[in-house]
Amino acid sequence: MVFSSMLFVFLFLPANLLSQIFLPSARAKNIAMLVFSLVFYSWAGPRYLLLLLGMVLICWGGAILIQINEDAPGRRKLWLWVTVGLCLLILGIFKYLGFLLGNVQSLFGVPEVIPQIVLPIGISFYTFQLISYVADVYRGEVEAQSSYWMLLLYASLFHQCIAGPIVRYKDVSADLQARQTRPEEIGAGISRFAIGLAKKAVLANGCAAVADQLLVMDQQALAAVPAMGVLLGAAVFTLQIYLDFSAYSDMAIGMGLMCGLHYRENFNYPYMSGSITEFWRRWHISLSSFFRDYVYIPLGGSRCGTGRQLLNLFVVWFLTGMWHGASWNFIFWGLYFGVLLAIERFVLGPDAQRFLPQVLRHGGVLILVAFSWVIFKYTDMALLGTAVKGLFGLNHNGFSSATVSLLFKNNLYFLILCVMACTPLGRMGRMILRNLGRKNRVFFVLDSVWDVLHPVALLVLAAMALVGDSYNPFLYFQF
Repeated sequence: MVFSSMLFVFLFLPANLLSQIFLPSARAKNIAMLVFSLVFYSWAGPRYLLLLLGMVLICWGGAILIQINEDAPGRRKLWLWVTVGLCLLILGIFKYLGFLLGNVQSLFGVPEVIPQIVLPIGISFYTFQLISYVADVYRGEVEAQSSYWMLLLYASLFHQCIAGPIVRYKDVSADLQARQTRPEEIGAGISRFAIGLAKKAVLANGCAAVADQLLVMDQQALAAVPAMGVLLGAAVFTLQIYLDFSAYSDMAIGMGLMCGLHYRENFNYPYMSGSITEFWRRWHISLSSFFRDYVYIPLGGSRCGTGRQLLNLFVVWFLTGMWHGASWNFIFWGLYFGVLLAIERFVLGPDAQRFLPQVLRHGGVLILVAFSWVIFKYTDMALLGTAVKGLFGLNHNGFSSATVSLLFKNNLYFLILCVMACTPLGRMGRMILRNLGRKNRVFFVLDSVWDVLHPVALLVLAAMALVGDSYNPFLYFQF
């Protein structure tokens, strides 16, 4: 089951929301939420539910052992390493074993048969959530959860278990205990969910329809796409991946608000950035902050010499690439950003920010990021090479064609709308209307009418887009 399906929007979610509003106690609300979350996770098949239950059990027991050995630092550290090591071992087996054995086979001819292991949905996200919980218990930032079922609820919350954001236990532990649903937050949550659903069903899926015609998955066909077509495909895919992933986060945050859970923002208009460093402060904030707090800083962060800082930086970005998928393109993608960030920090320095005009800095970031998404898209190295050559016309593919020109013209206004959705223009307009409403009754009425009608209009628009297309997986489902 996915958020952008008719079954979820018009049956599963309303039933869950009613349980959270009308059940009398926090305990009853939590039991209902746990049942809904486990049903949601096991919808495509219950076999990997046992894996989730087992990993929560490991982290529940490990955190308790860390806490009860408060006066024995050596034992605390031992239980930390054992617990985190087991989680990473399980993640490694399911996500990376096939990739590792495939590379060994290509070099040495063994093993003869590589096991085909299906990647459990959401394993990267809930593994990192559980690791952050155990690490925070070790640091003394949170108390170990004595109830296994409460920790399972935290790890399995259907709002964000499958594709994030990566929610830290300390950010929601108080909400899980209190479980208060407020009318104003329910309204804000419905609005946020509707925005995310429309962003996915209308904008992201529309971009996918255009990008897939240009960044095709057949090598011969891709080699024939003109350079302008590949460039247009890269630009549209750049829009698609932001609209798709941020839509998921919007919907998760909105559903959390409906139930009294407050998740942190995961995106802050990253395509408005003036540097790659700023981009990663705005893009997938929960992931970048995870690697900062649990990998980069423990390695020494920026407190050591230049050589060690570079090593720490590339370790983090190698792991960031690997986290996204067991394929060389993701490793190249991560190291690509590692190189860009190293250049910004150690070569250009902060002075470049002051001397380069904003338009040049912003345009440069967009070009570099759009190129990164081409690397990100193609897990097949031959296809990736063809796409990169195609960007520069090295496939003897010409500059443009009537087909590419027509495709661009037919989708021009739609693409302009998508670009606007990647900027804070909508939020700014909303703030202006609200400020005017405080001073003028006419604008106050308009603002009130907008509050009521826009979620309904967006839900109807999204439902129309989803009719006949009930399965719309998000791009980040593969991670």
